[in-house]
Amino acid sequence: MEYRLLGRSGLKISALAVGTATFGGNGVWGATDVAEARRQIDLCLDHGVNLLDTANVYGGSRSETISGEVLAENGRRQRMMVATKVRFSMGQGPNDQGLSRSHIIEQCEASLKRLRTDVIDLYQVHEWDGSTPLEETLEALDTLVRHGKVRYIGCSNYSAWHLMKALATSEKHNYQRFISQQIHYTLQAREAEFELVPLGLDQGVGMLIWSPLAGGWLTGKFTRNSKPESGRHVSGFREPPIHDWEKLWDIVDVIRDVAGEHGVSGAQVGLAWLLQKPNVTSVIIGGRTFEQFEDNVKSVNLKLTAEEVRRLDDVSRPNLPYPYWHQNWTAYDRLGPADLSLHGGYPRPE
Repeated sequence: MEYRLLGRSGLKISALAVGTATFGGNGVWGATDVAEARRQIDLCLDHGVNLLDTANVYGGSRSETISGEVLAENGRRQRMMVATKVRFSMGQGPNDQGLSRSHIIEQCEASLKRLRTDVIDLYQVHEWDGSTPLEETLEALDTLVRHGKVRYIGCSNYSAWHLMKALATSEKHNYQRFISQQIHYTLQAREAEFELVPLGLDQGVGMLIWSPLAGGWLTGKFTRNSKPESGRHVSGFREPPIHDWEKLWDIVDVIRDVAGEHGVSGAQVGLAWLLQKPNVTSVIIGGRTFEQFEDNVKSVNLKLTAEEVRRLDDVSRPNLPYPYWHQNWTAYDRLGPADLSLHGGYPRPE
């Protein structure tokens, strides 16, 4: 297993992390019970994975409960760090959601109990809250760190201006700063490359990737001629949105070709592509079954050639929106390293 520093911190985490959205679920994502969760976590521990990612809202809190039960056994907690999240609704009251001081403190205490631990290694705000002042949110998170209940803080699903404003607020008030952003980033959805990836490189914010296989569309199991007949994709589940189905199938064609050349699954190719991208610290893997976890964890050993990465980049590359096409045409000679994480993948202007 490879270990990478998480953002501007001294914390090293494994290139793959355990995803637990299926733990205790209702069947939409999966319905992993305690016994199966134990098998999956042990498999990941055996491969050197040292971070488990969950959220208070997953499975109606059952994900945290199952994770806590398994990690409390046989010294697993000493080998596995825990990340969880706060933001979404946890009740019917007007203050049972959001990123107010009240909700953050209350939910941190509840998560600690469910996880059977004294400290959360990485506490992440799950989504933006435009109704709560950032000063209030960051002061509450800072208090949790200073009281020893949280070690590091991160955000998830922020836009670039949200994250930059949060970092500036932390600096102004000497609060703890976000060391990570958990984002959606795949061969099918590369929007993060426009601003979130360059921002992370420039500001020292590591990236954790959720749903790295686009909810299963990039595993290679489905093609334009062989589509799913059951599961969440045919039951109205909306994540991720697919705006161009032909482009998706073109991407899958290349994934399957590269997978065939290596004798591996398409899922391993999609994960390996991410692991070779700038500022990706860890990719969160999940699965409905033990076999899916077992296959995904092998991706850390797959090294794609420069030519294979180019083929995958070419078939999945989005068009440059403004102002990036203008920068590409007129400012290429004075772009910095963070800029080039985006522009370096596009043809140079003539």
